This record gives sequence, C-alpha cells and structure tokens, in this order.
Amino acid sequence: MKKILAGFALFLGAVQIQAQESNLQLKGTVADTVVSYVYLQKFHNKMFTTIDSAKVKDGNFSFKTKVKTPELYGLSVNTAESPLYIFLERDPITVQLSPKKYYYTSVVEGSESQNLFDAYRKAKDPEISKFITEHPKSIVSAYVLYRNWSYRLTPEQITGNIALLDKSLQGTTYVKELKELVTVLDGLAVGKKAPDFTANDPQGKPVRLSENLKGYTLVDFWASWCGPCRRENPNVVAAYQEFHDKGFNIVGVSLDKKKENWIKGIQEDHLSWLHVSDLLFWNSAVAKLYGVRAIPGNYLVDSKGIIVAKNLHGEELQTTLQSLLNK
Repeated sequence: MKKILAGFALFLGAVQIQAQESNLQLKGTVADTVVSYVYLQKFHNKMFTTIDSAKVKDGNFSFKTKVKTPELYGLSVNTAESPLYIFLERDPITVQLSPKKYYYTSVVEGSESQNLFDAYRKAKDPEISKFITEHPKSIVSAYVLYRNWSYRLTPEQITGNIALLDKSLQGTTYVKELKELVTVLDGLAVGKKAPDFTANDPQGKPVRLSENLKGYTLVDFWASWCGPCRRENPNVVAAYQEFHDKGFNIVGVSLDKKKENWIKGIQEDHLSWLHVSDLLFWNSAVAKLYGVRAIPGNYLVDSKGIIVAKNLHGEELQTTLQSLLNK
C-alpha cells in the first residue's frame, strides 16, 4: 500500500490543484437495484446537499452539471442515506454505482484524486503529516486533514499541517474552514472562558448556559444518531448519579435533526439533566461556537465559566470529577 501511495505522489506532484467551475463529464451504470434517478450531492460540513439528478435509462445515467472541481461530491440513489464519496475532476469519469454495502463495491474510473482517496482509506488512516508531505498538491490531502484529522489535533498541529499543503490548496474551502477552526480552538483552551450561549430545550424554552453554571458543568455534545455517543452515555449517567449531589451538572447539546429522535434518545438513555438543541445537525450554532468536529465531545466548566478540562470520557471523567469534588 505504501508503494501505491508513493506512486500517486509522482503524478500529483506535477499537478497544480485549483478548483474551477466547469461542465462535469460524468456517466455510469447502476447495479444491484432498480431506480429511476441518481442524485449528485455537494459536500459541506460533513453533510451532503442534492444539487442535481439524472434519470436512469436502461441502467445508465449521465451528468453534465456545472460544478467546481476537483472537489468531493456524493452520488446516491437515495438522498436519505449516505452516498458514494467521489472526488470529481474536469476529466471524464465513469462510475459503476452499486448501493450494496454502503456503495463499497462501486467502481470509479477517470479520477486520480479518487484513486488516491481509495488508497488512503485502504491504508487505514495513515499518519497525516507524512501523507501530506507525499501528496502536498492533492485536494485529498486538504480533505482528509479537514475531515479525518481536525478533531484529533491541537490548533498548533492543524496549523503545522496546513503549512505542509501546497500554496495552490490554501484557498480551498477545506483549508479556509481549518483556519477558522484554529481561531475558535485557540479561544477554548483550558483556563479560558467558555463561550456563553442560549438554545432551546425540548419544550422550546430558551436555556442560557451562564445561568446554569453551578459547581462544575459538563457541556456535553452528542446526538441520538451517534453510536459512540450512545455507548458513552451510560458512563455519563453513572458520573451524574455519583457526583450530582456534590455539585456536578450537565447541559446536553444535541446535534440531532429530528425532535422526536432527540427526545427518544434522552428517554431511552435516561439522561436526566438539561438538554438543548437547534436541530441543525452539523450546522449547530453551539457546536460551531465550541469548535466541535466530532461527537461525543465535551467541555467541563466551573461556576465562573472557566474551562477546566475537555473531552473527558469513560474513567477519565470519573477520575477528574473525583479529584475536583472530593477534596
């Protein structure tokens, strides 16, 4: 796999990547299902928005939509489900689209960026600095830094990796949003004031964080659709039951899209504390305010609104509360 990735470096190193709007040359076939349309979707902030559709005739489809390339898009036969992640370029691209196993068996031909992206995934998340150094001009490097690594890195590490990217990528959406994220995260270091916010609870009543800071408060980001969040919730419940009487409180901030799912998740997981959500998924204003790029995530705040810790999970949450509240 290292040889495959290194091979692409020679090709991509000679290409200057600059996103430009052009007429897409994309055609393909649909396998393993009978559908009427294939949908082209634009990626932004971990979400896909449908921008065009193509009628399927005799199993074939084609798009000539004007889009910015090279960039990540999605192809889907059902907009309610996750699409095939596809890097589109100005060259003609052919797709054998199969929705089975989350489009895993689909085949894309004609996109060198897609080839590199597939190799990256098969290599099981290679170390980001090394990957960027080998492919400094590829849009894939900017994307995986933004999508796969931003939530794992410190602001300094994000900035250092941005510097490894070629200047042709500095104007991309991915890099611009990473730079904005660095600014946000710099203001959220331990010892700094947690940003105040107001959001609605399940009954539609506004809840202001600063009015609910007593003892130590966990600002806990989660969602009912998030498997890791639901698996972590029993740990949070146990911590709440053990330390609530000693001054531990929680304000849950959900990234749900549907109110009924949010309320059901609260009830099923027995989350008996304050909850708020604007039901905007990854467009959550509070999540953006706190630089949240992955969930579950949290910030532990004292009664004066000062951040004392962040991203405490499992035993670490219990141990931290033990040291703070059992003095």
